Amino acid sequence: MRYAAIDIGSNAVRLLIADIIVRENEITFNKNTLLRVPLRLGDDAFIHHHISEGKFESMVKTMSAFRNLMDVYKVSDYMACATSAMRDADNGQDVVKACKEAGVDINIIDGSEEAQIIYNVHNHTNMDKNKVYLYIDVGGGSTEISLFANGELVASRSFNLGTIRILDNQDSPDTWDDMKLWVKSITKGYKNIYGIGSGGNINKLSRLANEKADKPISYAKLKALYVYLNSYSLKDRINVLELKQDRADVIIPASEIFLTIMKVGHLKNIMAPRIGLADGIIQTLINKNLKKEKG
Repeated sequence: MRYAAIDIGSNAVRLLIADIIVRENEITFNKNTLLRVPLRLGDDAFIHHHISEGKFESMVKTMSAFRNLMDVYKVSDYMACATSAMRDADNGQDVVKACKEAGVDINIIDGSEEAQIIYNVHNHTNMDKNKVYLYIDVGGGSTEISLFANGELVASRSFNLGTIRILDNQDSPDTWDDMKLWVKSITKGYKNIYGIGSGGNINKLSRLANEKADKPISYAKLKALYVYLNSYSLKDRINVLELKQDRADVIIPASEIFLTIMKVGHLKNIMAPRIGLADGIIQTLINKNLKKEKG
């Protein structure tokens, strides 16, 4: 049995096809295929609040290709979620309609739904119920932050602060202040908070720091890596450091968001288990179909 997750973000669109593994007491999944298309819808959505004709066409073609791949892989269930860019675009529903005709039904989800889906996969990882975790998901258009204590979700919020939004100068100082105040308030009174980061940028930063996925990166190490990357021009980050073109620019504002949250939340370390929205979508499908079987 295979499920598929389509994550339509502000920087890229991803298709994750996963093999579902049924054991006696649990259902898990292994990633089979992951495809990433750097459409960068956020450039249109955050500046013009409209998906341009060119990107509209590219979206429909991408969804058509994803539909064909899902058919080839014999995917039995799928879910497609669009986040911040599609939320901000005035023609988001027109894109959804065109993509439905191409064979893919898209849900434009709000920030709280996005955080909940990410929570679904985190809830099924090896979370120590005696520890306190701050989960930070940084995307192109928004940042989702969730606090877990005693194995329970304590607080969760989405902020209109993301890498593409910052690059396009569409971030607001008030949003930065609001995020900092909120993180301070929810982390107050907790000691030894463990940071967990998700999204393509923290995964890349983790690899650049030569860390394993289960090994934390200290605040000092992340800050040093940020200073090092920022000392190179965009061109040199691509040509000398060999970062992908659509990663070389966003990695700087992503670092700034992670460092800001770590500082105000007094996080000494952050781990990058390399899971994200697409993984959460697969877990959501597992939960949904398990409920159907039991119901």
